[in-house]
Amino acid sequence: MHSKEFGPFAPRKEDILHYEPQYKIVSCWINGIKVTKMTDVRASLTDFLRNDFGLTSVKKGCEVGECGACAVLIDGESFNSCIYLAIWAEGKDIWTTEGLTASDGSLSIIQQAFVDEAAVQCGFCTPGFIVSATEIIARGKYYTIDELRKELANHMCRCTGYENILIAVQKANNIENGFELEEEHVVNRISQENKKDYM
Repeated sequence: MHSKEFGPFAPRKEDILHYEPQYKIVSCWINGIKVTKMTDVRASLTDFLRNDFGLTSVKKGCEVGECGACAVLIDGESFNSCIYLAIWAEGKDIWTTEGLTASDGSLSIIQQAFVDEAAVQCGFCTPGFIVSATEIIARGKYYTIDELRKELANHMCRCTGYENILIAVQKANNIENGFELEEEHVVNRISQENKKDYM
């Protein structure tokens, strides 16, 4: 076998450089709690949150920042944690889906909206959607379904077809910000907008 790993072209053992792990102490806030932890400087924020703090709502999906399953709030803004180094979290305020529930375990408005609108199937992508929706709702702006579709375009879902997710986010946004509409009006608007897409 002749390749870069084997045979005459393989590097000599003495020529192979071995990486010595480097560690750094990171202090930040996670779901309202101040934490300090030693971490490998190469570790992603995804691994930091999952492995060191057991926050498994932060999913490992594409690991290249394209699917949105690993989204977390950092200082109020949604980021893909798989392409965000853990050491960059120094001094940051980080929130995951686990932190959005109340102390008594009750769901937040956006979480409950996902339940009410059947916006969850396998659930793998759900935490990322909820995190980004939380940022959207915090802006205090009314969004149409088309606007929400653009806002959430960096999230992938292979189960629901997105419509129930968009309905849930709009519903939660309307309730949180005083834009609440009758459910039938929301559904009718979506139907009309969908017809335009196919005309």
